[in-house]
Amino acid sequence: MATLDDVRAICAEFPDVTETTTPHGAAAWRTKAGQVVWERGPRKADLAALAALGRTWPEGVVVGIRTDGLDGKAALLQTFPGTFFDTPHFDGWPTVLTELDGIDLDLLRETITDAWLLYTTASTRDEWLRAHGLG
Repeated sequence: MATLDDVRAICAEFPDVTETTTPHGAAAWRTKAGQVVWERGPRKADLAALAALGRTWPEGVVVGIRTDGLDGKAALLQTFPGTFFDTPHFDGWPTVLTELDGIDLDLLRETITDAWLLYTTASTRDEWLRAHGLG
């Protein structure tokens, strides 16, 4: 089980990540290239679209996390169907949603790391990978 404080701590480990707020006042973490992860509450349209599909919005805190394209998104949704989910709002967008109460901290860290690697500069990414014995 993870919390927004866990998201905050994970994001603080990466260079060039700034904590901001979304236009809806929710917490968000971004680089100069774009948003990596953000708190995502339901919108009226989300609730209506999910209801039409016979689904409901989760009770706990939900975050959106960028993915490596639509194939990366599909892979996460297929591999971890009880952990990641999607809404019609994000159809066609490289983003998955997860309820923090339902995700393992290691998987959250891995998913945010992958998102950050996509949204940082090549030099920062390469330096970070080398420093962590991954590049």
